[in-house]
Amino acid sequence: MSDQQTHILIEQQEGILTIRFNRTEKKNALTSAMYGAILDVLIAADQDDSVKVILFAAQPDMFTAGNDLKDFLTRDTSEEPAAIKMLRQLAVQKKPIVAAASGIAVGIGVTLLLHCDLVYVGENTRLRLPFVNLAVVPEAASSLLLPDIMGRQRASELLMLGDFFDARRAYEYGIANAVIANEEVFEFALAKAKELAAKPREALLLTKQLITRNRHSDVQQRIDDEAIIFAERMVSEEARQVMAAFFSGKS
Repeated sequence: MSDQQTHILIEQQEGILTIRFNRTEKKNALTSAMYGAILDVLIAADQDDSVKVILFAAQPDMFTAGNDLKDFLTRDTSEEPAAIKMLRQLAVQKKPIVAAASGIAVGIGVTLLLHCDLVYVGENTRLRLPFVNLAVVPEAASSLLLPDIMGRQRASELLMLGDFFDARRAYEYGIANAVIANEEVFEFALAKAKELAAKPREALLLTKQLITRNRHSDVQQRIDDEAIIFAERMVSEEARQVMAAFFSGKS
């Protein structure tokens, strides 16, 4: 099953619902329409007893280059961004989420992983959180979750400097469960998803609930707090200058 307009491919097999980014001509950069499609799929998945596990994936050489900035800048600002709605849903998803990320993972390509239960990255993957570089702030409660996962100094390194980091560092810092050969990462993640799907259903869901329950309200609040500041930053003079340089190819 596919959605040509939103460039999201959906496949369900053996209780595994795979959400695959498929906008390769734009390095899988996410648009508002893509976020909306993912949101709909996530909501439906939690209501569908045939779905046991959700798996995020893309291609071996490209997970996602992050948000499509042109799409983001031209969206209807009178409505709440689909990206924020999707992130709120992701943070409270009942079903286990597995991710197979390889190639390039930028922005949401990294922050999405923080809401997954199992994460596997390709050995040649390059990850980046360039929010400050773009004169904006972190998203997806990453300003809360990253310090929790790896400590303040490491989180500050990734969020403030905004440099690329490799798969080994993602593993060492606690973002990923394992580093796998790029061409094998999807099959490896799929195998783990099938392992989860074979577990007693209620026990699995309750275990995820217990692991995440204490942070739900904090995470939701931080998603909202970040979104407010992010929106303010996007119309700032500093961001305007950075974006102009970005689109002119001078950044």
